[in-house]
Amino acid sequence: MAERPARRARHCVVREVRWLTPHMIRVVLGGEGLADFEAGAYTDHYVKLLFAPPGVSYPEPFDIEAIRRDLPREQWPVTRTYTVRRWDPAARELTIDFVHHGDRGVAGPWAASAKPGDVLRLFGPGGAYAPDPAADWHLMAGDESALPAIAAALERLPSGAPAHVFVEVAGPQEEQPLDSPGDVKLVWLHRGEAEVGERLVQAVRALEFPAGAVHAFVHGEAGFVKDLRRLLRVEHGLPMSQLSISGYWRRGTDEDGWQSGKREWNRQVEEEEAAALAG
Repeated sequence: MAERPARRARHCVVREVRWLTPHMIRVVLGGEGLADFEAGAYTDHYVKLLFAPPGVSYPEPFDIEAIRRDLPREQWPVTRTYTVRRWDPAARELTIDFVHHGDRGVAGPWAASAKPGDVLRLFGPGGAYAPDPAADWHLMAGDESALPAIAAALERLPSGAPAHVFVEVAGPQEEQPLDSPGDVKLVWLHRGEAEVGERLVQAVRALEFPAGAVHAFVHGEAGFVKDLRRLLRVEHGLPMSQLSISGYWRRGTDEDGWQSGKREWNRQVEEEEAAALAG
């Protein structure tokens, strides 16, 4: 189970902003709020970013409990979950990659307008997954939202470790260099006009699984994650101990809506899966 992030909000300062692709923005954070930040045990470390609603400011020192006690809910910070792309303990710098879809959402527009010196508060980190060095081979599959975690995982593969990696993005302009000491077979899937995850599921389903124990990381939009979970659990018979698999988001809802319904969604998926395994 993922660790619960610490409840102290960290005060961070933007040090660098860079566009990696037309829809991916890299933001590097520093500041005293990261003085005791620790990451590195996992490659899917995540943080909870806090964004004030338009026109709302908070007194210093920032106190999330006081804000939630004293202010109406519509003035509370909006929380968005993002993967730690890289943590540099020597420089005390935290790198986060944001998917940007124009004016939609909260975090993407913030990243697009961010500049050095801007302040961002966050909780964390949490995390649960890193590539198992004892695995015979690795499977990684995800969309843009999972790309930072996949990139971090590839950098942590043991030298020569076999890995089949499938990443679905909007088109060829969204590809980015991914480095790894492993023996990686990387497939970029271009979504085009297809539904999110459609080409990804097709590609993983078509893979001829190598012999040996696999350690799999499958994250992204909940719909295709559900399909791939059924493929791995029911059709390939993999135990949960060999899987890190979860929906980062769900088409048609924002993070608040997804998080409020995620527990029920997961329960239904598990019940369907149990019925399929029993039958």
